[in-house]
Amino acid sequence: MIFETPRLIIRLLRKEDILPFHEMQTDPEVMKYTGTPAKSRKENEEDLDYVISCYSIAHNDFWIWAVERKTDHAFIGTCAIVKTEVGQFGKQEDELGLRLLRKHWGNGYGKELIPAMLDYAFRKMNITEIIAEVDQRNMGSVKILEPFMTFEKAYFNEKDKTNDNLYRARRKDDAC
Repeated sequence: MIFETPRLIIRLLRKEDILPFHEMQTDPEVMKYTGTPAKSRKENEEDLDYVISCYSIAHNDFWIWAVERKTDHAFIGTCAIVKTEVGQFGKQEDELGLRLLRKHWGNGYGKELIPAMLDYAFRKMNITEIIAEVDQRNMGSVKILEPFMTFEKAYFNEKDKTNDNLYRARRKDDAC
């Protein structure tokens, strides 16, 4: 287990996650605002293998984890903290991400996960600030992020040809 929330366990992905992982990655509604097209089963197997292989890399900055429901250990999605390039100058920043199987939308899991992810990033990974980028049309994600992160700017995402919002959260130092 990486960390947990009252209802969820965040853990390393496993090869056995392929069926729900593939279901999530091929759902047009889940993938609608990701900028990533749906992939074949083989491509999703390769992606899952790649993510799993990153766990053993020293100084890894590409963390994608499984989100599992405590009550029945069902795989409900993935969450991520990854180093990404942002903006026209390609500045490297830590980015938070979340993807849930559609059948688990509307249960408050996102609003439960975001503060736990931020806490983990700041306290365990020693990250001082983290961003999230979201397509402005993705109102579900906008509503999940806004209570926990500060809206920084709206901009045209040239790569995905979308209007995106950039959110940022900074670690609050406990020093007096």
